[in-house]
Amino acid sequence: MDLSTVASILQLALSPNAEERNHAETQLKQYQHAPGYVVGLLQIVVTANIDISVRQVASIQFKNFVGRHWSSETLIQVPESDRVAVRQNLLEALVHAPPIIRVQLADGLKTVVNYDYPEKWPSLLPSIDSNLKSQEQTRICGALYALRILTRKYEFKDEEERRPLYQIIETTFSTLLNFLNYLLSLQNPPIEVADLMKLTCKVFWSSVYLEIPKQLHDPTLFSAWMSCFHRILEMAVPSDGQPVDPDQRKVWGWWKVKKWTIQIINRLYNRFGDPKMSRPENKSFALVFQKQFAPQFLESHLKMLSVIRQGGYLPDRIINLLLQYVSTSISKSATYQLLKPHLDALLFEIIFPLMCFNDADYKLWHEDPHEYVRKGYDIIEDMYSSRTAAINFISELFRKKGKENLQKFLAFIVNVFQSYEAAPVDQKPYRQKDGALLAVGALSDKLKETEPYKSQLEQMLVQHVFPEFSSPIGHLRAKAAWVSGQYAGTSFVNKENFSSAFRSIVAALRDPELPVRVDSVVALRSFVESCKDLDEIRPILPQLLDEFFKLMNEVENEDLVFTLETIVDKFGEEMAPYALGLCQNLASAFWKCMRSSEGEDDDDDSAALAAVACLRAISTILESISKLPDLFPQLEPILLPILQRMLSTDGQDIFEELLEIVSYLTYISPTISLGLWSLWVPMVSALDEWAIDFFENILVPLDNYISRSTEHFLTCKEPNYQQSLFKLISRVFVDNNFEDHDIEPAPKLIEAVLQNCRDRVDEWVEPYLKISIERLRRTQKGYLKDLLVGVVANALYYNPGLSLNILQRMGVTTEVFQTWFTLLQETKKSGQPAHFRREHDKKVCILGLLSLLSLPSELMPQELQAGMDQIFKAVLKLLVLYRQQLEEAAKKREDADEDEDFGGLGSDHDDSEDDMGGDDDDDDDDDENDEANAEKLQRLAAEVC
Repeated sequence: MDLSTVASILQLALSPNAEERNHAETQLKQYQHAPGYVVGLLQIVVTANIDISVRQVASIQFKNFVGRHWSSETLIQVPESDRVAVRQNLLEALVHAPPIIRVQLADGLKTVVNYDYPEKWPSLLPSIDSNLKSQEQTRICGALYALRILTRKYEFKDEEERRPLYQIIETTFSTLLNFLNYLLSLQNPPIEVADLMKLTCKVFWSSVYLEIPKQLHDPTLFSAWMSCFHRILEMAVPSDGQPVDPDQRKVWGWWKVKKWTIQIINRLYNRFGDPKMSRPENKSFALVFQKQFAPQFLESHLKMLSVIRQGGYLPDRIINLLLQYVSTSISKSATYQLLKPHLDALLFEIIFPLMCFNDADYKLWHEDPHEYVRKGYDIIEDMYSSRTAAINFISELFRKKGKENLQKFLAFIVNVFQSYEAAPVDQKPYRQKDGALLAVGALSDKLKETEPYKSQLEQMLVQHVFPEFSSPIGHLRAKAAWVSGQYAGTSFVNKENFSSAFRSIVAALRDPELPVRVDSVVALRSFVESCKDLDEIRPILPQLLDEFFKLMNEVENEDLVFTLETIVDKFGEEMAPYALGLCQNLASAFWKCMRSSEGEDDDDDSAALAAVACLRAISTILESISKLPDLFPQLEPILLPILQRMLSTDGQDIFEELLEIVSYLTYISPTISLGLWSLWVPMVSALDEWAIDFFENILVPLDNYISRSTEHFLTCKEPNYQQSLFKLISRVFVDNNFEDHDIEPAPKLIEAVLQNCRDRVDEWVEPYLKISIERLRRTQKGYLKDLLVGVVANALYYNPGLSLNILQRMGVTTEVFQTWFTLLQETKKSGQPAHFRREHDKKVCILGLLSLLSLPSELMPQELQAGMDQIFKAVLKLLVLYRQQLEEAAKKREDADEDEDFGGLGSDHDDSEDDMGGDDDDDDDDDENDEANAEKLQRLAAEVC
């Protein structure tokens, strides 16, 4: 391959001219099929005299090509000679690459390692080890990058798959330890040293994440590593060179070294440091860690936290990790004794200040209130939040050691409240009051169940919380709303106090500050749940809904939608006048959230979560008006565009919620419209291509189509739904990649067809019987066997003469009935039947077998005529069991209404009494057959009794 030509094309790919860029991309796609292409890209990457921007584009192309095509199962096959060349040169390329290119090559290396190491690339580990022992910093750095990738492959693997990691540790850890000690000995080290330390820590992290490798059970070696980590914790972070920008400062190299070290210590302590929780082979290690290292690290952690008391800087993530370790120390006797003398300083000079409103909060509140709200409700942010860690610490402390600590902490909080009340308006400690309210709200579960605090809560709320609804300070109004929500379920002695707080929450929905409005809507949910008299809410319901949707147009927050769900659930059918407007607003909010989620960062999924919440709220509304089917056609024009667009790969993350909405619409609507029928094709296509995990969910609407719109199912030719269904079922039956439990809905769909289309699908009986019997022969799971035998029973019930004739032609009559009777005779250890355990399954078997009695003797195969006694015994046994099960179920349902289901006749209606009867417009002949079978049932039941 001509490298200069490829380099010229890559240069053209950087052109500001869109036409030239498109031409370059087309040429590169053509070159992908040529032998030597991937090797040529790698050569361009390492050629120093080629422009760095071209080398960077080449590295990106290399990464993408390897990521897409290194697997042997892709359309473009990488020649083995190219694979060998890449494996021989990739590490060397990584070693010498500048940082801007190294990151791309590292991604490529990760792909090759995942597919090829160690079987096809045994030389990689010796090469890494050789570079680690080099005196050149670039080689060591490249080797550390590669070693990190190598160990990360095994980070989450189980014990059997982790075996290659042991060789990696055996080969490299001694060198790594020496190198880390060397780095720690340097005076005034440059920032590059921090990167090397960080990579070393990350290698160690991946190696010990799931278990302590046997090499590290050596006390001397493990102590040496712990000594290095302790030195990292104790070393001062250089003040020179720290970025001024807060976002850059918290990810500065030296802080990252600290972060990774603390993460390692936390992981070791939490997972391996407790002898009571350790596996037998790790008990000795746990004892040593708890006795020798845990106290030492606790002292280091407390020393780092003391910087906060002195007004120094620590990144939030590091504070979070430090407090996680200290929180773990509470439950360990040895470390708690060390912690006790420091608790007052820790609680009142570190923890409480972290809980208070601060300068960063003030800046965000005023400059970007939407971001303030997002961070406050983002559970991912909690992983990095020092405030969340502080809350978790006091919760853990008072849960484990409450008797000796809770009283003094609450006395401190009361003192904050009193100081706030006594101070002049212009000197009130607003931020401290905010922290005190946060503490009271965070401890709500503890205080609500602990005397004497439990009986004093109402007074505390009235005196110190509710007045802040009228505070001139926005964040105190927001905190008052949040704390009120935490205590809404409290038993108020004076009911007016509850009503007053509720009115304050409602008024706060119109607060000028966005965070106040959001916290008020979220708190409203707790008040709605706790409200005993809905007449308090009923008159203002339209106002609440109006304010709610105004807020939803401003901010995407799933907690807001949860409040709406609660209101809808609480008022049920009373929401009918608002259903159309609610669904319109929720649909609009859904589309807005989807547009936002498409443009948001990978780490920010708040809009996507809010979109899911919108769909759940729509389902709640549909459930609340389920007894008002005439409303559903009005909702279709609102909901169909969402369903038609998102029942595809675009909606994979919300597929379950979408299917629930389709289930409601197809089950409750008076008729299934052509618009709803348009959803059949995308659902079946999704199931055929990627949605097998949702088969049980898709079963419900498909069953509804067949059972509630049978005529359209049978007569429509474009698309041909009968053909579509058979194609789907036959494919899942023959696909060996599907487990038995994956395809359980398939025979239920066959049942729906046979039960609902009596005498109208004769041509499908043989194909369905054939694929079902073939699948039965290789089925392992008992429940799927029951369902597949149920297909035979349903076919007999559909038309016994036709079905027996088909079984005879297939030569499987004896085989099928022997299998059936064998399953009927199998029992569990308890003596209970092992098969056909549901009422529905028993009923299907009974009616299938009884259908044989309607046949003239000349149509009955000889082998069945000889086995009529066995058939009678099987029916009688099933009748007895069926009657017993009905009586047991009746006892359980005495005080409970029967649950309603979505599905039609083919779903799991174990308690339904008419699920075998077909539609109301069945032919008279069908009714006569049913009556005849019913008479036979009665006669047999009489014999049993």
